[in-house]
Amino acid sequence: MIAIIDYGMGNLRSVQKGLERVGFDALVTRDVGQIHSARGVVLPGVGAFSACMENLAKFDLIEPIREIVRGQKPFLGICLGFQLLFSESEEFGQQKGLDLFPGSVVGFHAGETLKVPHMGWNRIDKRKDSPFLDGISTGDYVYFVHSFYVVPEDNGMVATTTDYGKPFVSSVATDRLFACQFHPEKSQELGLRILANFGRFVERN
Repeated sequence: MIAIIDYGMGNLRSVQKGLERVGFDALVTRDVGQIHSARGVVLPGVGAFSACMENLAKFDLIEPIREIVRGQKPFLGICLGFQLLFSESEEFGQQKGLDLFPGSVVGFHAGETLKVPHMGWNRIDKRKDSPFLDGISTGDYVYFVHSFYVVPEDNGMVATTTDYGKPFVSSVATDRLFACQFHPEKSQELGLRILANFGRFVERN
């Protein structure tokens, strides 16, 4: 079973349906016992960084998430669920994140040619191999909706970048974690492939 963390924000049902479509059982839950007993965990998210952190605190989910990631349970972070993993965000002033990885979340700056939010299909440039990106290549298109992006301190964890005005980090990967700014559950066949890769990784581990 894969647990999708429910903290009152995010495309929970879309992620659940995506995982089920590629053959994996997924449960939307905020029950800490169920989250700890799951074989893999997903943290999705949409909305404001500070509101998400407040909700995680409200439901006593901050320490369980930290324990799961530090304990090397297979983990998938999506959109805001990717940003929350880092130290801080500048959205509406400096906001503290889960601080699992050093790095900041910063905003795009709108201009004559750059619209904010970054919304729609854009290509990824693959920076390293990862089982979570099996069958995914440089030049593939995925779906984005965001106004902020992650600047990790450790460039070694960068899995893909995407160009929007300038290159930004669109996903990171470690041995047992994959987190992406784009939405696999909205990225049609390619996104389903990423969800399937995660599900297979959970089964193997």
